[in-house]
Amino acid sequence: MAELLAFDNVSAGYGNSVVLEQISFRMQEGDSLAVLGRNGVGKTSLLITLMGLTRRHAGSILWRGRDISRMPTHQRAQSGLGWVPQERFIFPSLSVEEHLTAVARPGEWTVDKVYRLFPRLQERRGNMGNQLSGGEQQMLAIARALMVNPSLLLLDEPMEGLAPVIVQELTRAIRSLVEDRGLSVIVVEQHARLALSLTRRAMVLDRGRIVHESDSASLLADDDALRRLVAVA
Repeated sequence: MAELLAFDNVSAGYGNSVVLEQISFRMQEGDSLAVLGRNGVGKTSLLITLMGLTRRHAGSILWRGRDISRMPTHQRAQSGLGWVPQERFIFPSLSVEEHLTAVARPGEWTVDKVYRLFPRLQERRGNMGNQLSGGEQQMLAIARALMVNPSLLLLDEPMEGLAPVIVQELTRAIRSLVEDRGLSVIVVEQHARLALSLTRRAMVLDRGRIVHESDSASLLADDDALRRLVAVA
């Protein structure tokens, strides 16, 4: 498989403050990665840095072998990065379908295809963003990112604050993207066991540094390591 993404000794943060220190990792086409750690260790900052929204102090980010460290955010999206931020950024005055068609780019994912992934959105296709529940907004945020036809999907806390039935629907959809469609995915998630069940590889951050890397299955099976690394009960 071809290399998709490489962080090479990246340090980044906000202004003069360094949040991520000497981060190095690689992803191949079709790879899936769970980024875990306690609150405030730099998980979200990792995704934001990949999207070009932090100040990079050192290192380089390679996308398909090309250095994108200085590339603007919109060009990174056009190059194949699909970002679902924690805040979702759903527009209250746009309908579900308008959210999807406004960002659509040529490729596998179409409006009909995302409706098949999220049937609930098809039922709500004419509803405005402010008429959706939190779970429906999260589905829409993921569907909108897919309409860009990304090569790598970035999910920041996709299950946060959602009802168990919605978590089940989102889990099904993300697992389908990873296992059935082979989409490359990075999942930042507080629910460590859930994230590990959805991905092939795991990386744990602490104080802005990588402190553990392994395959997801082995970490999921190691209760002592989970408790030590991410305080899972």
